Amino acid sequence: MIEAAMRAVLGAGGWTGRTVLDVGCGSGFHLPRFAAEAAAVIGVEPHPDLVALARRRSRRHPGVAVHQGTAQALPVPDASVDVVHARWAYFFGPGSEPGLRELDRVVRRGGAAFVIDNDPTRSTFGRWFRRGFPEVDPDAVERFWSTHGWDRTPLDIRWSFSTRADLEAVVRIELPPAAAEQALAEHTGTEVDYAVNLWSRRY
Repeated sequence: MIEAAMRAVLGAGGWTGRTVLDVGCGSGFHLPRFAAEAAAVIGVEPHPDLVALARRRSRRHPGVAVHQGTAQALPVPDASVDVVHARWAYFFGPGSEPGLRELDRVVRRGGAAFVIDNDPTRSTFGRWFRRGFPEVDPDAVERFWSTHGWDRTPLDIRWSFSTRADLEAVVRIELPPAAAEQALAEHTGTEVDYAVNLWSRRY
């Protein structure tokens, strides 16, 4: 669903034949998916262990390069990418200004950038998120992106796990300990409805 919404913004062809930059690429999960259509894919990740995993995951894709770096100082040349993807790498809006200035530098004219983050105003996971991170003000986050010229597309997705143990492990990664245990105590099954915001900007 997220990829379909990105394609709707990009128009015909999506990222086919384009250069894609994945900011905060983590272990590289999305890199081979972009590489199937893009001309080139660049992953940037600040954590060395994840950089190594991302390189291992994408080693069979010659058009993929992974660099250690941050959103605030992207290790790519000016005006060198067409599509930027940052999934849960810009969680809270305010404070992301240095990263947005870097996007202004590296995205070619006619390109687009996408930021995917949590929508704590909706869904079961949104309720858990609000409890775990009460300091995050959803209104302030929305004002931040809107003020900087980004458009919001609300999306409803789901987490679906093969086992309850997998769900519990991910919830404990995503939430502070007390909030995670409360969420797991009140929730049964192996699925969770999850609302996200897709923020997009054309350049």
